[in-house]
Amino acid sequence: MREETVLHDKIITAEDAVALIPDGATLTTSGFVGIGVPDGLLAALARRFEESGGPRGLTLLFAAGQGDGKARGLNRLAADGLLKRVIGGHWGLIPRIGELALSDRIEAYNLPQGVISHLFRDIAAGKPGVVTHVGLDTFVDPFQGGGKINQVTTEELVERITLRGETKLFYHAMPIDVAFLRGTTADAAGNVTMEREALILDNLAQAQAARNSGGVVIVQVERVAAVRSLNPREVTIPGALVDAVVVAEPEHHMQTYATAYSHTFTGRFRAAPPSLRRSLTETPPPLNARKIIARRAAFELPVNGVVNLGIGMPEGVAAVAAEEGLLEHVTLTAEPGVIGGQPASGLDFGAATDTDAIVSQAQQFDFYDGGGLDLACLGMAEADRTGAVNVSRFGARLAGAGGFINISQNARRVAFAGAFTAGGLEITAKEGRLSIISEGRSQKFRRDVEQVTFSGARAAAQGQPVLYVTERCVFRLCAEGLALTEVAPGVDVERDILSQMAFRPGLGEVGEMDARIFAEGPMGLRIDLLRLDLDDRIQLEPDGERLFLNFEKMRVRSRDEVEKIRARVIEICAPLKRRVDVVANYDGAWLEDEIEDAYAAMVRDLEARFYNQVTRYSSSAFMRAKIGRAVGAGAAAHIFETADAARGYLRRE
Repeated sequence: MREETVLHDKIITAEDAVALIPDGATLTTSGFVGIGVPDGLLAALARRFEESGGPRGLTLLFAAGQGDGKARGLNRLAADGLLKRVIGGHWGLIPRIGELALSDRIEAYNLPQGVISHLFRDIAAGKPGVVTHVGLDTFVDPFQGGGKINQVTTEELVERITLRGETKLFYHAMPIDVAFLRGTTADAAGNVTMEREALILDNLAQAQAARNSGGVVIVQVERVAAVRSLNPREVTIPGALVDAVVVAEPEHHMQTYATAYSHTFTGRFRAAPPSLRRSLTETPPPLNARKIIARRAAFELPVNGVVNLGIGMPEGVAAVAAEEGLLEHVTLTAEPGVIGGQPASGLDFGAATDTDAIVSQAQQFDFYDGGGLDLACLGMAEADRTGAVNVSRFGARLAGAGGFINISQNARRVAFAGAFTAGGLEITAKEGRLSIISEGRSQKFRRDVEQVTFSGARAAAQGQPVLYVTERCVFRLCAEGLALTEVAPGVDVERDILSQMAFRPGLGEVGEMDARIFAEGPMGLRIDLLRLDLDDRIQLEPDGERLFLNFEKMRVRSRDEVEKIRARVIEICAPLKRRVDVVANYDGAWLEDEIEDAYAAMVRDLEARFYNQVTRYSSSAFMRAKIGRAVGAGAAAHIFETADAARGYLRRE
């Protein structure tokens, strides 16, 4: 048998690799926070520039932020003259590059992370750019600046166009000269696998884009295997696309910036059961503002739905879901490509344990942009009277949008999560009540946000359900802007809410936040969301004359939940030979607008088949009106404010 030979051994040093980069090149890099970042290549490029003064005037193109907020990642390239232009999705973890942009020392753009991810594919395919609705009416819209960060940035990379009568944004493509990518194992022919990486990201698309642009593809790995010994199904970047492979030192190839290596982040191993993980924890997370906000946001989790949790405050929702035994009943995702399991937080963010799948970043954004998310829980740095939210720019601090624009514009429901004030806020929660010890120094609910990362006006016009969750209250987006809907027990509306805002929200029917949020121990949210207690909620009196429907604090949000209620009533009433009187408790309940018709049809069906006299009660005038609309004028709609009044009506009959 003839021995095969490798025509080109592509394993070279980092110094030789970065010597391939000419002045003025466009460089793209892989990575998400500290996952998949080719730190060895970035460090080598920084050394070459420091020692030789070249290459100069590079354009840097990246989708997700790649840094630790200090010196690693893209922060290594923050040297005057090395970069001429930077186009990126998230800037919060690369403050050294951000400083260059804010001081007008480079041209700089902030574009949506998902758009840049899709741009890699379109560059590879030879297309002129990305056409999408993502970014309309935000700061990346040409009507609001086109994503330009400073005054020296003048070229328009985003256009408004009309396609089949609809307004779209067109993001320009550009050739890529060099791609810095990262994998786990390579052979001398340049085939690369990613078995020890926490994410796939856009490595293949970036390699294809550089190759088809006539550029150079350089991949950092941690080890080398024999030629063609790699399983082809595990090869993420084929050797035909790779020009050079560099073996990195371990300190430049951590799995994340917080974890050297974890088997659980690869998806090849499962983590310990949640009960065991909790038993190994020294102390439970404190009941602080962060956990309170996450707890309230967790009430919005859709059973059997798909959810995105943003970085920062929303990360706590995953921990609450685990604590409440809900992880198996909801699919949590993160934008770089993880589906299912429990997303990690901090500098591990982007990784996850117990995942169902890990897909490419572009594929994840395909799903997001098409409306696949049932709920997005995202951060809220500041909001204004129109419902607009800013998470991207605050004076001399540049955070960037990341995937926020893609996610917030396209999710079926959005819950923004953030503390009510910033800088020094101190609270305590005890026995179901909230006390504000020290108010934050800065107001976060402003008349106008500094930069529109999410357009409240656009969302309201499209009928997108949006909540704004804080530790002390909850707002809902209405056509007129923000309306106060819930207040924490122990909080004074005028003193603790209205006086701390730069505008006055709508004040209609204001309910109380669930007291369980402000008490130690599990909330029993699993029972609430899974309706595991319908057998207890819907009961027939022993004499068989009266049916009680206890919907207190129950949230009916889907047609499936409506059908479960119908099935339980039929189970009880169908065997009876007579009709029953009904008392229904809607105190603290919530019925989503989009299922009112289905709920009303269910009520009319049950009334026609099984009910005699029906009374309903709720202390909320808003809920009484909503139930009144649902059951209709011709459905014996007796709706009272108290249980005694409802029962008294039946006694009079």
